[in-house]
Amino acid sequence: MRPLPLAHPGDPDVRGPMAYLWWLGRAMWPTLLWSSLLGATWMVSQALVPAVVGRGVDALIDGDGAAVGRWAALVLLLGLVAAGTGVLRHRAAVSCWLQATFRTIQLVTDHAVRTGAALPRTLPTGEIITATASDAHRVGATFDVVGRFAGAVATYAVIAVLLLSRSTTLGLIVLLGVPLLVATLGTVLRPLQRRQAAQREESGRLTALGADTVTGLRVLRGIGGEETFLSRYAAQSGEVLAAGRRVAPVQALLDAARVLLPGLFTVVVTAIGATLVSRGQLRPGDLVAFYGYAMFLVMPLATATEFADRLLRARVSARKVLAVLAVRSDDEASRAEAPPSPAGAGRTTELPGPGVAALEDPVSGVQVQPGELLALVSARPEEAAAVADRLGRLGPTVTPARWGGVPLATADLAQLRRRVVVVHSDQLLFTGTVREALDLRGDADDRRIERALHAADAGDVVAALPGGLDGEVTERGRAFSGGQRQRLVLARALLLDPEVLVLVEPTSAVDAHTEARIAARLAAARRGRTTVVTSASPLVLDHADRVVHLRDGVQVTSGRHRQLLAEDGGYRAVVLRGVEPETQEVTR
Repeated sequence: MRPLPLAHPGDPDVRGPMAYLWWLGRAMWPTLLWSSLLGATWMVSQALVPAVVGRGVDALIDGDGAAVGRWAALVLLLGLVAAGTGVLRHRAAVSCWLQATFRTIQLVTDHAVRTGAALPRTLPTGEIITATASDAHRVGATFDVVGRFAGAVATYAVIAVLLLSRSTTLGLIVLLGVPLLVATLGTVLRPLQRRQAAQREESGRLTALGADTVTGLRVLRGIGGEETFLSRYAAQSGEVLAAGRRVAPVQALLDAARVLLPGLFTVVVTAIGATLVSRGQLRPGDLVAFYGYAMFLVMPLATATEFADRLLRARVSARKVLAVLAVRSDDEASRAEAPPSPAGAGRTTELPGPGVAALEDPVSGVQVQPGELLALVSARPEEAAAVADRLGRLGPTVTPARWGGVPLATADLAQLRRRVVVVHSDQLLFTGTVREALDLRGDADDRRIERALHAADAGDVVAALPGGLDGEVTERGRAFSGGQRQRLVLARALLLDPEVLVLVEPTSAVDAHTEARIAARLAAARRGRTTVVTSASPLVLDHADRVVHLRDGVQVTSGRHRQLLAEDGGYRAVVLRGVEPETQEVTR
């Protein structure tokens, strides 16, 4: 069996649900072909048993004991073949199911990593979770039945040949009757698909509502919004229930038809066969065989309808998966929206060497010199954050930022991400041990981690955990307070030790005493390395080599913190939270 997860899930065909399912099948064709061959052998070996039994019955009537023994031995051999191939077929079918499921899960999760913040901004979190937790399994379940479906087709052909060789009338009844039964069941499948799709939509909305509520549970409790949420959740649950009730009658009709129609077909075949025997046109053994065929055809027919049902479900789920895969990362979106470049300008450009060039944002006029600790201050914090994002090439628009004259928009993204790290105050922690949550590269020893924790004033947070660095971090770090989580995120960023570190409001959730310690230690830890901090806290600004005051997103003054306090009234108003008219106008 192929090891999972796959080293590389491949490049999917995203032109449509059926194109995606076809691509999945081609991606694992050896296993799928093996499953189909086993499925055909397994089911055909069972389909031949009625013919052999019928010949044995005729031999018994004729009193030919030796022939009876030979036919009995052949029945035993067919049974052994069916048992052996059945085990192998099931193993191959499970392999197909797992490969298709995990390949889909990997595609979604890898895409989520690549798209980053663009994915939850475009789709509800619940839709993304459902794509891996539910839709991927429905897609995989279709390939689980492919081998049996191949066996059903092969069996239908073999039985039709056997029937035609013994009776043209019964052979034609089977050849025409089985497709008619499948077509009849198909009339039920189409409305079932529509209702299942509607149920899937309502269920996805419910999952999204639950996920979003869990994310904002503290806020809900803080403002007394539990009752509002409960009413919304109850209303959406009612919609899911109503959609399920609309699915149930059609599903029940399909399940009943799977039993009733083959049963009626068996009665017809047996009745006609008995009539032919009474006329002497068939032998009693043939009647036994025909009855066995009619009974056995229930299985391939049920398999065909099961395959059609799963395929329809998979189409609905594949459409949801493709909706996730269709989301572009901010970098892809910005490149798509960029104006046409001159010939040859689309090539990746090389960034300047470490510590030799300034990083600049033409929109705001901000220039970051190599090795300096620069602070950005604005009455509107989002303006400073926008500068930070442009310096890190984040966001869905093309960044005009340049590094030593080299446009960041055309630089190699992987190289840029290694050299420039942007950390927002609302970033989360990964589940696992504290060591794993902080040391993203997995190459830091305890001493380096402790230095980073000290610089972020987060040593006490780890010390209070059972197990220390080996203590567990719960989902998204929810067990920590906002200030504790913010300090651990800062320690994680410091441990990366990038050439340029951009911190957006890194101390917004901590008290003044903690903020003072972080400001002093951050300056010491990053000495000689380029650091940009957006903050309006005097405790942080006092440790900056240079402070830039932004107004309407543009640099208006630049200098040391105390110098700007004395010379720039607007800066003083923002930093000291004054009430000067100019500040009131700016902060409106």
